Amino acid sequence: MEITSKTDRQVLNAPTYNTGIKLAADLTAASAGSRFAASSSSHISPAYENWGLSFQQEGKPPVGNATSDYLKQFQAHYIADTTDPVIYLTFDAGYENGNTAVILDALKKHNAPAAFFLVGNYLETNPELVKRMVAEGHTVGNHTWHHPDMSKIADQASFSEELSKLEAKYQEVTGQTMKKYYRPPQGKYSESNLKMAKEMGYHTFFWSLAYVDWYENKQPAHEEAFKKLLGRIHPGAIVLLHSTSKTNGEILDELLSKWEEMGYRFGSLDEIVTG
Repeated sequence: MEITSKTDRQVLNAPTYNTGIKLAADLTAASAGSRFAASSSSHISPAYENWGLSFQQEGKPPVGNATSDYLKQFQAHYIADTTDPVIYLTFDAGYENGNTAVILDALKKHNAPAAFFLVGNYLETNPELVKRMVAEGHTVGNHTWHHPDMSKIADQASFSEELSKLEAKYQEVTGQTMKKYYRPPQGKYSESNLKMAKEMGYHTFFWSLAYVDWYENKQPAHEEAFKKLLGRIHPGAIVLLHSTSKTNGEILDELLSKWEEMGYRFGSLDEIVTG
């Protein structure tokens, strides 16, 4: 389906992190293709892509710039294949600025499982918060050690090191083996990356709903956040939020209540992997 206006399109990428230092990124994610295509044959993969979404109708699943069928061959996902009112909450965490604890409080209040995709710096500097995530039943996923542009990494050894180093640190901190759930930094990926992640046993998770919440000094107003997150929610949504967002910390309790009032429940990414 052709994108006919700026309002039809959601353009966003996660920020970049350099061992905990925040670098602003204003990057564009192209949107094309259809989740409902019968096969992936119409998807032409360039050397690399930025994950992007196109919303044609509020309350309905968006179109990603790769089809679910195309992604499935690499154990990759951006939305659950369901019409059930279920939401999968995910948080990207590149550093800590005091908002994660209140986010965990809200999740606990609503008995809502979530996945936190962490980078190396976060594991090194916030072990107690990581332990709390695990103790309260949340999944910790792999957001790479350095948060680089993984689409530019073409060799298996370098790709594997970014994920394996984080796995080792997670085990050191928690005493547990990390689940093989991976989110590409900034949503940047290549077909080669997807293949390498699969060869390492990983499931790659993109998202079907997000908004620009990562600029620490330019946080969205509550009204803007509610409008986008309530208006665009849909069955099987994989929601990407940033735990660094003050707005997210302030609205999450109410947001979860509103989604529950709309009939939604909160599921674990395990459901997508095993389903």
